[in-house]
Amino acid sequence: MKKDPFRLTPYQVQWLLIVGFVTLGYALYLRYLAIELSTVTLACDAGLQTYLCKARLLATYLFRNSVFGIVALIIAVLHVIRPSIVLLTAGLVAAGLGIVLYNVGLSGLAIGLLILGFARPAPATV
Repeated sequence: MKKDPFRLTPYQVQWLLIVGFVTLGYALYLRYLAIELSTVTLACDAGLQTYLCKARLLATYLFRNSVFGIVALIIAVLHVIRPSIVLLTAGLVAAGLGIVLYNVGLSGLAIGLLILGFARPAPATV
């Protein structure tokens, strides 16, 4: 019996495009308007308690510990083992955040594994 490779429907592709662009947009917003902008950095370091400062603090903690890249790599390995749209979406979000927020090595490897997941057969449906 021949198994077909994992394929996406047009609706799934549209979903991934929306999620990917929103993820990249938010990551770019955090990087260039919260982490690297000196006025925001000085205000947050002085003790300003806003949503932006809390998001900046969380993002810097996560990228310093390579959480984005590690999570993206774990999800990508799971996606290669058993491809699904849920794992692909989560991996895309984690890898997109990781690439923009300084975890390029592990996130780039995760993107490669996510692409490799399309060569695997789709899970059997009952």
